Amino acid sequence: MDPVITLDDLAKSFGSVRALQGLSLQMPPGPIGLLGPNGAGKTTLIKVLLGLIQADTGRATISGYDPSSAAERLALRRHVGYMPEGDCLLPRMSAVETVSTLGRITGMSWEDAMTRSHEVLDYVGLDESRYRDLSEYSTGMKQRLKLAQALVHDPQLLLLDEPTNGLDPKGRRELLELIGDLGHAQGKNILLCSHLLPDVERTCEHVIVIHRGRTVAQGSIAELTTDEAGTIRLRVAEGPGGAAFDRALAAAGRRYEVEPDGAFKVRVADDEQDDADELLAIAAAAGTAVCAVERLRSTLDDVFLRLLREVDEAEAR
Repeated sequence: MDPVITLDDLAKSFGSVRALQGLSLQMPPGPIGLLGPNGAGKTTLIKVLLGLIQADTGRATISGYDPSSAAERLALRRHVGYMPEGDCLLPRMSAVETVSTLGRITGMSWEDAMTRSHEVLDYVGLDESRYRDLSEYSTGMKQRLKLAQALVHDPQLLLLDEPTNGLDPKGRRELLELIGDLGHAQGKNILLCSHLLPDVERTCEHVIVIHRGRTVAQGSIAELTTDEAGTIRLRVAEGPGGAAFDRALAAAGRRYEVEPDGAFKVRVADDEQDDADELLAIAAAAGTAVCAVERLRSTLDDVFLRLLREVDEAEAR
């Protein structure tokens, strides 16, 4: 499938600060997490994609449009919904007035904008508060309203910049449920920009990791969290079989450890990660009954921290 976003050697500096440094990537369709520490260039990238700022060098396309072109920039905003990190709400207005106004800015008629604003406010759970002044809104309500205004023109691509910022656990969970529904049940393409890795794991299947303005990793979460060396945990029946399996693994020269509950964590080669046939054969030869086999993975936190550490170590050399 054609990529939704393509970046080719994109660079942007603010004085002596290089926010983006030769950033290249292709974003496939679906919900994608954009990860990076504070200052990695995530918000700068989103602003370049929307044409709010211009890149110094390189090229970007988003939904087939070039944000550096004024004509195409107007067109892409009709196909892209943007939920910024900071407040973007109009003062002294109600939610329905705000959302319908922003719908009209994208080119919708008054009737369509008003109808659609009621629909999206129902969807995000603000149906009973749609006529209240925004000054009375809590942080969670404002975040929902920001999502509603990004959805009003029914875009196929959503750019969500730190959507759960400032929310309590309940509000965060509810907003993530909405994002998950948009990305999976409704088939929206989503670029979820966040430094909260659990948010990304809950809503996305693929991630892009940037650090110091460069892409350092891209792929499915399942692929990235697979331990490179590989570890398989085997649980064996209680009794003398465990000791026999212990001796058999040692005799076979396998690298392993025995956990406090008696399970065996065995390191395996890349070609063994999809099955445990050889380990099961060792257990059978030792007369050990295997009760469960589990392939272990790294957490996304582990992968993220390792990638940042590798980049920092490489630049320090």
